Amino acid sequence: MRLLVTGHTGFKGAWLSLMLGERGDEVCGLALDPEPGSLFERAGVAELLKRDLRGDIRDPDVVGRAVQDSQPDVVVHMAAQPLVRVSYARPRWTMETNVMGTLNVLEAVSAVGSVRAQVIVTTDKVYLNVGQEAGYVETDALGAGDPYSTSKAMADLLVQSWKASFDGPPTAVARAGNVLGGGDISTDRLMPDLLTAFASGQPAELRYPNAVRPWQHVLDCLNGYLCLIDALLEGAGDGEWNFGPGPDGFRTVRELASVAARDWGDGASWTESPREHLHEAHLLALDAAKAERELGWRNRLDFAATVAATVEWQKWVGDGVSPREATVRQIRRFYESRTD
Repeated sequence: MRLLVTGHTGFKGAWLSLMLGERGDEVCGLALDPEPGSLFERAGVAELLKRDLRGDIRDPDVVGRAVQDSQPDVVVHMAAQPLVRVSYARPRWTMETNVMGTLNVLEAVSAVGSVRAQVIVTTDKVYLNVGQEAGYVETDALGAGDPYSTSKAMADLLVQSWKASFDGPPTAVARAGNVLGGGDISTDRLMPDLLTAFASGQPAELRYPNAVRPWQHVLDCLNGYLCLIDALLEGAGDGEWNFGPGPDGFRTVRELASVAARDWGDGASWTESPREHLHEAHLLALDAAKAERELGWRNRLDFAATVAATVEWQKWVGDGVSPREATVRQIRRFYESRTD
């Protein structure tokens, strides 16, 4: 099977490309150049790709040519401006990338007959956040918030409108939360900041230690996307889907930092930032019962295992294991441990 993955040079895109390679699929990618020091570069992901296309998802001609040249069976659209804090600094770029980029993908796919299914990735932050403790379900209202969350809610609604208005291949929206995993170098993300501080022997600084997030390993999240692709190809899976941890994964930033420090050892520690910061939601949680019930998907790594695997990856690489080997080793272990 041939897949076109947008955003393949990003953190989740690199992991997904390696997972697809382990399945024996052909992978084509469309994205901006990778960030220096990214997992994509360090793991040599480009060597495994059928096509490694570079371009801006905001340009409809670029997207159209990428889909036409790749002739994919499946499109997975992950290219995005994914950071809340960046969205405050660059709201127009965020909106153009996340909304118009999604429209460009939808239009390009509709013009190519090879595509049999597509998955559009949004986020858990599309939901109208009313601070409820229960996880949001797929039928809950979407809503606006910070520029990033608003842009992804707009993209989500755009996909639903497109599906209702135009013919096209089976299409699903995947909504996931905060993922952890080795090789993430994104700025203003908790785990990369923690591991960088721990490695330097400095206390990590937490902006919102009491904020609750649905922490999930990147392998569990991406395995959800793969389950969704398989369902779409079998005539099911259309619609919107949450992929997040159960209640065990709903933990505070403080808890995550403490567990990561314990797993790292060597006196690793953290402290609360004394500075004021831009608004971020205090509580976010997803209910993934629909995916468990209808797709047979489930999280395989609990909270402790998620943190441990992320620290393990960083330790392996620090001890001389190549980033590709560390990533593939964890992918293979993940699938070998399946019990169903």
